Amino acid sequence: MSADRASLDLAQRLEALESRIAHQEHWLDTLDEAVATQERRLTRLERINDLMQEKLREQQRALQEGDATAPGPLDEVPPHY
Repeated sequence: MSADRASLDLAQRLEALESRIAHQEHWLDTLDEAVATQERRLTRLERINDLMQEKLREQQRALQEGDATAPGPLDEVPPHY
């Protein structure tokens, strides 16, 4: 009878371990997908950031070039002429 009890206890422990492993594997898969999603999002945001920085540099260059060629206040004709 003792051997049957030990075998039953062992089977229950094994079943509990298998259940825990299955649960952990599920969470690992979930976390892996979340990390992959975040990596894709981060890559996309970095690309957008690079594009925005380049556009900002272009606008700053255009403003600087425009300031150099734009007429100053002394070059403007008063509105009554």
